[in-house]
Parts: sequence; C-alpha cells; structure tokens
Amino acid sequence: MNNLGLNIRKTREKRGFSQEYVANQLGINQSTYGKIERDASNISVDRLYKIAEVLESDVVNLLDIGKKNIFNNQANQGNGYVETINNDFKAMIGEIREIYDKLIASKDEQITLLKNLFEKQ
Repeated sequence: MNNLGLNIRKTREKRGFSQEYVANQLGINQSTYGKIERDASNISVDRLYKIAEVLESDVVNLLDIGKKNIFNNQANQGNGYVETINNDFKAMIGEIREIYDKLIASKDEQITLLKNLFEKQ
C-alpha cells in the first residue's frame, strides 16, 4: 500500500508549509505538487530527496519505513510470535521493494527522455 503522498502531505502540514511554498522550493507549480500528495504522479528518487529536504524530514519518514508496528504484544505465545514478526518483516520488505521498483522505473523513464532529447539536438 502506497502512502507516500499522504505521508508527504502530513509532514508538510506538521511543518505549517503550504503546497505553494513547497512547490516553489521544488521549482514546480502547485498543481504538479498537488499530484504528488495525491499519489497521482510518480516521482523520481532525486525529487523525493528534495521534498524531504524542503520538509525538513528524511526519506525514511516519508516512505513510512520504521513506523510499522512489527511487535504485537504476544511475546509469551512462543513460535507464533516469531512467525508474526517474520511475516510483518516480509510484508514490510515487499512494500519497500514496491516503492523502490517504482522509483527506479521513474528514474529509467527520465533517463530515456533525456537521452531522446539529447539525440534530437
């Protein structure tokens, strides 16, 4: 489940920044930035790092890594507890991999676009 846009919005609101302010800091228009918060737009790894910088946060927080509650307070239930933790880790790794794959695909698209632009010149 992708919560990147929601996490970006919540972080921006906690800082008291407007969408317009963040968009200006990123060098994009407010409409484009709004799409990022609505998860209606793929963003590059570079842009994600710039957003984190503008929001005075870090990428880990924006990706929601580390906020997962992997412990379920069932420590006295033996192997089921370990299995639950393992399953939670596997799910978290799957989510991280999905985000990573999307960021890499976005980067690859940008590289292809830039190559095409340079070849036309």
